[in-house]
Amino acid sequence: MAADQAPPLADYGLIGDGYSAALVSTAGSIDWCCMPRMDRGSCFGRLLDWERGGYCALAPADGDARATRRGYLDGTLVLETRFASDDGQLRILDCFVVDDDGEAGAARSQLLRIVECTRGTVSVAGRIVPRFDYGELAPWIRAHDGAFSAAGGDDALLVSGDLPLEADKHELGTRVELGEGERRRLSIEYLDPVALEESPRPRENADGLDRRLEQTLEAWRAWSSRADIDEAAAARGVARSALVLKALANPRTGAIAAAPTTSLPEAGGGDLNWDYRFSWVRDSTFTVDTLAQIGFDEEADAFRRFVERSSAGSADGVQVLFGLGGERRMPEVELDLAGYRGARPVRAGNDAADQCQLGVYGQLLELAWRWHARGHRPDDDYWRFLADVADATTDRWREPDRGIWEVRGDPRQFVHSKVMCWVALDCAIRLADDTGREAPGAWASARDEIRRTVESDGYDAERNTFVQVLGEDQLDGALLLLPIVGFVAWDDERMVGTVDAIREELEVDGLLLRYRVDDDAEHEGAFLACSFWLVECLAHQGRRDEAVAVFERAAECANDLGLFSEEADPKTGELLGNFPQGLTHLAHISAALALAGARAPITAPLASVCEAKDAVIPSRRSRSGSTGL
Repeated sequence: MAADQAPPLADYGLIGDGYSAALVSTAGSIDWCCMPRMDRGSCFGRLLDWERGGYCALAPADGDARATRRGYLDGTLVLETRFASDDGQLRILDCFVVDDDGEAGAARSQLLRIVECTRGTVSVAGRIVPRFDYGELAPWIRAHDGAFSAAGGDDALLVSGDLPLEADKHELGTRVELGEGERRRLSIEYLDPVALEESPRPRENADGLDRRLEQTLEAWRAWSSRADIDEAAAARGVARSALVLKALANPRTGAIAAAPTTSLPEAGGGDLNWDYRFSWVRDSTFTVDTLAQIGFDEEADAFRRFVERSSAGSADGVQVLFGLGGERRMPEVELDLAGYRGARPVRAGNDAADQCQLGVYGQLLELAWRWHARGHRPDDDYWRFLADVADATTDRWREPDRGIWEVRGDPRQFVHSKVMCWVALDCAIRLADDTGREAPGAWASARDEIRRTVESDGYDAERNTFVQVLGEDQLDGALLLLPIVGFVAWDDERMVGTVDAIREELEVDGLLLRYRVDDDAEHEGAFLACSFWLVECLAHQGRRDEAVAVFERAAECANDLGLFSEEADPKTGELLGNFPQGLTHLAHISAALALAGARAPITAPLASVCEAKDAVIPSRRSRSGSTGL
């Protein structure tokens, strides 16, 4: 398959455990997988280079067999894909193994694939083609007591199970015929190569791997059962989005990845290709607040501790984003890969870590305020950190920055950034009042000056709308966040005017761009989170019919599994950008809760509303014009 014929992103399903993640196609191929962490080099990566990236394919050998249905098992991120041929039917279960409750400790880093014949007879074929370091290194394959190791550089995989495997240079192959009720298992476990050589791990038997599956199902369902979701919100897919966010949250460090992928283009064939496999303070604070709304407080506390620890307890240490272990350096490099459908460059790392984004101060103080409002008083160490952030906001709020969208041109006076500085100081003052601590007068003076500045230079009275940059006239989808963070009331006439102006200037075929570049609506896809933010505004302004229509239009951009990318082409529906995107999923949850009129846990347990509905796999031709695999 040529690079430009790679499957559309809608073809893929996500599996993960908070540490590792993989994308599984409707053809039964794992085309993207990073272990033992999402921000490490790929071991299967043909999504970014169809010839060199590596993959793990498992499917019926019959060329006429087709994938007919797929879905996640109830309350889990265990993916089931069903295939049918004239001779029989097959199902494949894919997951990362989760031990116990999956809440802490080191990653197991074990990918489990189970094939089962459900009718007739099916011949199953597979190829396991590991390629380490983003396709750079074809591994050394060796036999180990019924299993195989694949090692190279500082990476190693142990491939085992009860599928018959044969080595062929730098890859493995399998072929087996299954009768009705027969099952085979494939385990791919990431190991330290030195440890593997010194003490090869024996392969697990079939019963052991079946127990791994049951443990994983139990762990996901135990987590799911902790949530309460209003029935109306559940009907709009909140449960699936919550599970995606959980899969992006590292159980050990508390970091939350923005997405599990890198360099999936925001415009077809273009160069807007970024690495999102890191923990953005912005996205993560949104995520933990959203999860807290449906009952998941622990993730909020874990991220709060992660960012305080990663910043070394000081405002000077605060960055826009961190590695998933708290790393501060993520240098951006270009990889020699063909790119998804030819979109280059392919990047690893993200130089946005070094940007000035003043909005991060507001996000940290808002996170602290919401944590306090849920009954948790900041201790003295945490308060010193927060006070330091408030002092930095007071000193720096007048500076230009790169804004919420991380522009790579000259810094500018973004209105959203100013508003988030206001949020930082307002939350700091309220925290001080509530906890009996001192709030320097400079905080209130700066807060009030920021408001005056935004309301004068950040507002266009003639058009009755807030604007993107102080003293300029462009609009920005981020302005829809102003009432969400409490700067202005939802129904303030200036906010109503802003909503209408944004719809008039940024809406394309029912979806919102985040901004325009040189009045060119085609520079990238519609930014899906903006459409969901619009839903919240409309719902709280009493414009319910409009809100429902916008929600339904944006929700159409999910694939058959309920997974959203960062952006979508408004005209074709093609998914664009990194996938699945945490920011879109959390905005989807918040919008659904706004429509349901719910901002707190209510009744229905998550596991009961997150069932595999056996979604019929849509025609790939209808989505992309390509037959794909």
